[in-house]
Amino acid sequence: MLALLLIIPLALALPKSHESRHSHPKGWRPHTAPSPSHPLPLRIALTQSNLQLGASHLEVISNPDSPEYGHHWTPEKVAEFFAPSTESVSAVIAWLIEGGVEESRLELSKSKGWLSVHNATVQEAERLLSTTYSFYTHVSGASHLACSDYSLPPSVSPHVDFITPTIHYDFQLPPPSKRGLKREKRAKGMPPAAQLGLPDSASLPKMDLGGLFTIFDQLTHCADQITPDCLRAMYGIPPAGIRLSTSKNSLGVLEFAPQAYLPADLDIWFRKFLPWAVGSRPQFAGIDGGNLDPRSVGLQYNGESDLDLEYTMGFVWPLKPVLYQIGDSYLSGSFNNFLDAIDASYCTYLGGDDPTQDSIYPDTDNPDGYQGTNQCGAFQATKVMSVSYYTCVANVLPVTPMLTPSQYMKLGLQGVTLLFSTGDSGVASGYGVCSEDGQYSSTGTRFVPSFPATCPYVTGVGATQLPEGGSVFSKEVAVESKVYSSGGFSDIFALPSYQSKAVQSYYAKYAPPYTAAQYNNSQAVRGFPDISANGLNYVVAASGNFTLGSGTSAATPVVASIFTLINDERLAIGKGPVGFVNPALYANPWMLNDIISGNNPGCGTDGFAAVPGWDPVTGLGTPNYPAMLAYFLLH
Repeated sequence: MLALLLIIPLALALPKSHESRHSHPKGWRPHTAPSPSHPLPLRIALTQSNLQLGASHLEVISNPDSPEYGHHWTPEKVAEFFAPSTESVSAVIAWLIEGGVEESRLELSKSKGWLSVHNATVQEAERLLSTTYSFYTHVSGASHLACSDYSLPPSVSPHVDFITPTIHYDFQLPPPSKRGLKREKRAKGMPPAAQLGLPDSASLPKMDLGGLFTIFDQLTHCADQITPDCLRAMYGIPPAGIRLSTSKNSLGVLEFAPQAYLPADLDIWFRKFLPWAVGSRPQFAGIDGGNLDPRSVGLQYNGESDLDLEYTMGFVWPLKPVLYQIGDSYLSGSFNNFLDAIDASYCTYLGGDDPTQDSIYPDTDNPDGYQGTNQCGAFQATKVMSVSYYTCVANVLPVTPMLTPSQYMKLGLQGVTLLFSTGDSGVASGYGVCSEDGQYSSTGTRFVPSFPATCPYVTGVGATQLPEGGSVFSKEVAVESKVYSSGGFSDIFALPSYQSKAVQSYYAKYAPPYTAAQYNNSQAVRGFPDISANGLNYVVAASGNFTLGSGTSAATPVVASIFTLINDERLAIGKGPVGFVNPALYANPWMLNDIISGNNPGCGTDGFAAVPGWDPVTGLGTPNYPAMLAYFLLH
């Protein structure tokens, strides 16, 4: 099959630099030269077609004022539209074979986006890429194989996005404040991007350690305890009950091992807040060995999943959410592992998933771990997805922000609403530390944006709270007790057109008092969050007891439930799902409750302030369900 693609003659020309690095990240230094025969897992990301056009198409079909609104694409159309051209595949294969690589060692991914060179060596890679590899060591003792630059023939370079491993320092280190807390799984080399669900992950909600002995039923206590009735009163959410389009509708909740809900916890919560749902369970979709590990018991293992499912099921019942349980009992799984499982056109494990970032299967290090291959396109994407997990851009492989956002764009084209929590540490990283020279530092002063909430094709969810001593009818403020709503500006992603007017207005009226040394103040980059919801003191049944949970990871499933309920009404009258909602929200901010008080401190500063209009603390504000429903039913 590959031979049929060899149709393009190569122009004889000297290689030109494709990527280069002029300095090493802080703490790294060259150490020794590798053996020429040292194995090197060479992976080539081929240039995708039509990415810029894809972004334009997404805005058109996501704008309710457009005649194309809601005309979502099929997975087949998406795969065909973005696949690297035959010309690109042919050019790269021909170059490799001309360079001495046997065709039998080449493997093209199903999406045609990745080309793997099996059994490559350092000597071979150095010859192909006109470079020199070295082992680099970190002050922590970590070692990494990389080069400072590499070159490609002019006839090949336009067809290649990037190649790994090369200049990218994809061996990331835990933040300094956490290195003493490594669990056995990390010591075994668990990839950093696949640490999302570990008990000390910054993604998890802040759970009160003591049990909750009194649960208030009156709405007058919502400033102290958030219950479903509090949220219904605050945002106008309808009661649980008859749904119009349950068979057509869907909501997905992502959980990463070892996080897992306890069935008994759901029933404890249902008996208090939704008694007719006792015994109800989510639809289970186990990805890459995902399971409800009975050995993982405790708030640090069950709190997140219990909270997510209790509140989504509490709002959308009798619709049963799909629980995407990702990773076996040893490897937590990553965002890429999830994307592999829901979209066969993305499935990059044949050359895209990176062993230093993503969980790779079979799990050969653990005999009782998942021994199958990464699941490729095994599950359908739900119409709405709630993701209460995040990482920081400093925590992921530099090439990841190039790839993952395009996949989120493709899901948006298919009508999927993606909601990601922004984090709970204000302008700092999830661990409360900041950045210095691109690395975590306890003395750093640069703000750390979260990911994927900064991606322009997802909806980032921040957190608010009722003011201390306030009632359910009090105007909310940015959350300032126990957690701080993460928000700010991306260091990577350009300002999307749908957000341009809001960000320009923010800078014109409320420009922050910080310099480019602290954040990207170019006024030309993506701001986050987009929307918020209450994130303080949710009543949660976890590990057999009631307690309180807080964070943007509590707000996200509430917002996801609201869009699921809106989809229910739309589907009942023959319309499609709302899909990517950001263009509609920014064009119609009146649908949301503006938050104008509070801030998100960190990095030795007060952070940003909540102000009238969009702000990098609470976004456009909190949901107004009746207004949102009326708008989305009209369009």
